[in-house]
Amino acid sequence: MTNLKTTTTLFFFLFLIVMTSLPSITLCDEKLIESTCRQTPNFNLCVQSLKSFPGSATADVRGLGLIMVKVMQSKANDAINKIRELQRSAPSPALTSCASKYNAIVVGDIPEANEAFSKGMPKFAENGANDAANEATFCENGFNGRSPLTQQNNAMRDVAAITAAIARQLL
Repeated sequence: MTNLKTTTTLFFFLFLIVMTSLPSITLCDEKLIESTCRQTPNFNLCVQSLKSFPGSATADVRGLGLIMVKVMQSKANDAINKIRELQRSAPSPALTSCASKYNAIVVGDIPEANEAFSKGMPKFAENGANDAANEATFCENGFNGRSPLTQQNNAMRDVAAITAAIARQLL
């Protein structure tokens, strides 16, 4: 009977220790997200993007970069869907050019950034992210000021710039 009380008491104290340390772990990880995002061109978008993904609370800086690559993929998919929608109703050379540019982002830039973060080669991750931002800018400029893709292009450019800034922190 004494062993059962001792075991129960010990288990209870261990449980309390674990439960009281969890909030500090979350606070510490939020601090990593915030300190990482402070070194990017868009703090609020960075924090919002990272916190929206499961696993960000336990990620290191490299892991935060990998999450941002996923955000880039999502933004690229949004742009591609919008381009397809617009091409059905009013095809144009500018839309065809944008489709090619976003294909380059999805086929080349995003895989380059993802692999580079995964392999600990941040300079290549930065290059892939910067290339994606450039492609989105070139798409936007192809419309001579009347782009139906401004929202998507700006979103891609912004998240790619954040991703590149996170990669630079690993250099």
